[in-house]
Amino acid sequence: MNNLKAIKRTTASSGQINKLRSDGFIPAVIYGGKENNLNISLNKLHLKDIIKTETFMSKVFNLDIDGSPEKVIPREVAYDPVSDEPIHIDFIRIVKGSSIVLEIPVKFINSDKSPGLKKGAVLNIVRRRVELKCPTENIPDEIIVDLNNTEINTSLKISSVKLPENVVPTITDRDFVIATVAAPTVLVEPEPEKTEEAVADGETPADPSAEGESKEEDGKEKTAKPADDKNKSVTNEKAKSVPADKSQTPNKEKK
Repeated sequence: MNNLKAIKRTTASSGQINKLRSDGFIPAVIYGGKENNLNISLNKLHLKDIIKTETFMSKVFNLDIDGSPEKVIPREVAYDPVSDEPIHIDFIRIVKGSSIVLEIPVKFINSDKSPGLKKGAVLNIVRRRVELKCPTENIPDEIIVDLNNTEINTSLKISSVKLPENVVPTITDRDFVIATVAAPTVLVEPEPEKTEEAVADGETPADPSAEGESKEEDGKEKTAKPADDKNKSVTNEKAKSVPADKSQTPNKEKK
């Protein structure tokens, strides 16, 4: 049982309620049963850590309201859209002999004792909360799902979960799944394609881009050869047109 202290409040206007929040209190209301609704306020520091837990909405609290005990359970929490701080809480009275429908969080234990998870399987959680119909005297904080001895492809259904006495799921037409131990997904990268000749010779096929470059170089060499021949013919013609050196001409006989 969780004990909290609360005080009655008579604030009604929005200004008074804002002043209450600035003083470090959270306005709240208690309703349900045959009694009238009761406006209260709680110290924010006392709720700071409790309100963030997953089991807060399924916990039964024993409120001490100015010395008067009241057994309640949270029904709704309003948060500030900017600061995300709680600004109002609705509590419902726990009436003895009645039942209440709640969404109870699921807790998984013994994951280290699951052979399937040790082999690399993944816990696929289908439902993190299960809606249950509970007697007010026996409300569970959470549902325990044991993963001990679970193999790959194991389905954990509601029938395999041990629930408290007189606590039943609201879904009664099927044995629904809470989680599965799913096989791991392995992605296999495709191997690079090889030509038949390269596979037969055991060699890596030549790069087509390199082959193209060699062809271009061969083409350049072929086009360069005619230019060389032309240059040779020009030099030969020049050699023919140049007159012989006079010094080398034989002297004529003097008369």
